[in-house]
Amino acid sequence: MIATLFVTFILLLACSFPIAVSQSFASMFLIFGDAPLSLESFTKAIMSGFSSFTLVAIPLFTFAGDIMGKGGISKRLINVAKLSLGNRTGGLGIVSIVACMIFAAISGTGSATVAAIGLIMIPEMLEAGYDRAYSASLVATAGTIGTIIPPSICMVVYAIAAGCSVTAMFTAGFPVGILVGAVLCIYCALSCRKRGYKPVYVKYTAKDWVKTIVEAIPSFLVPVIILGGIYGGIFTPTEAAAAGCVLGVIISVFVYKEVKLSDIPYMAFRSVIISAPVMFIIGVSTGFGRVLAITQMPSMIAEGILGITSNSVLLLILINLLLLLVGTFMETNAAIIILTPILLPIVTALGINPIHFGMIMILNLAIGFITPPLGANLFMASEISRVKFETLAKTIWPWIGAMIVVLIIITYIPQISLFLPQMMGLLG
Repeated sequence: MIATLFVTFILLLACSFPIAVSQSFASMFLIFGDAPLSLESFTKAIMSGFSSFTLVAIPLFTFAGDIMGKGGISKRLINVAKLSLGNRTGGLGIVSIVACMIFAAISGTGSATVAAIGLIMIPEMLEAGYDRAYSASLVATAGTIGTIIPPSICMVVYAIAAGCSVTAMFTAGFPVGILVGAVLCIYCALSCRKRGYKPVYVKYTAKDWVKTIVEAIPSFLVPVIILGGIYGGIFTPTEAAAAGCVLGVIISVFVYKEVKLSDIPYMAFRSVIISAPVMFIIGVSTGFGRVLAITQMPSMIAEGILGITSNSVLLLILINLLLLLVGTFMETNAAIIILTPILLPIVTALGINPIHFGMIMILNLAIGFITPPLGANLFMASEISRVKFETLAKTIWPWIGAMIVVLIIITYIPQISLFLPQMMGLLG
């Protein structure tokens, strides 16, 4: 029965069927054959997945990130970063990384962060003498922080799949995202010094400081209100996403005036189109998960793996290698939905907290955004920098190495992920 489900699913994927279609057909093939549950129960499970209130946050965060990226917010954030970080070795690269970290607290996605920051910073780095492929690789890597620092769509998806708190995941993402950004900044400074990139000194007057900071205040209000509302118990994550949409419209249309009111319907429609496949996969995966639970496939896989080794260090190495491999060819949210029900019982059996494991999984799959052959951030960086994808596939490896260093630290020092949720009483 389990072999039938697994083989059918893999064959359909190999034939280029979409993830959700493969899950549906494999499940129904099993239902009509061995009948582990009725078709009615399978359909009800799918509908319960579609009706999740948390799921509404995905198109809302997508819309908020889109309008803020086009509304001049990223430009103001970059200007503030330049004030304190621009006049040093690797300064423009560090500014790009820090700007990605700040914009990540607005956009919730990696590719949106790459586009919003890269369109501004890559030309500036080129003008300062940076290599084009190096600049594109830098921004592509820094863009992965968009999936790590909250609000993150990947965290919402994982929380739904794992049945854990979205707020706890968001809280765990802060120190992890800051650590990623710090390691990337260190590598940037060292590599720029080795490459001989000279600092671009710009003298800022007190008037420049005041003007730049005042202009950026509305931009900084967005993450403060969204995240402050979540952690202060004022908003649920879904309500915070809606608040972000309203703030984005107000700031982009009426404050900075870089988006027209007539553009809003199209941007909202585009966000729904982008989000619909992810939401459809989540809904169908709820039914697929019900089938998996009835066949006891996750527990059998967990017992099989734990039969090989119960050493948590070795087991986490194997899981990291699997996730790194999966991240190179599978869409991130789909990978989270499919693998979480299988891997979570294994790690929880060893006493690993689901929130900690969630950060391990998301960081692994974030590395997949910059890993050839299907790195989404690489394609985005290639498009905006006009560097061939093949060239970026060669220059990205040192940056991947820096990300793997962070992955190792996060994997084996769980308190980095857990100390804030524990402090806030979110781990139960």
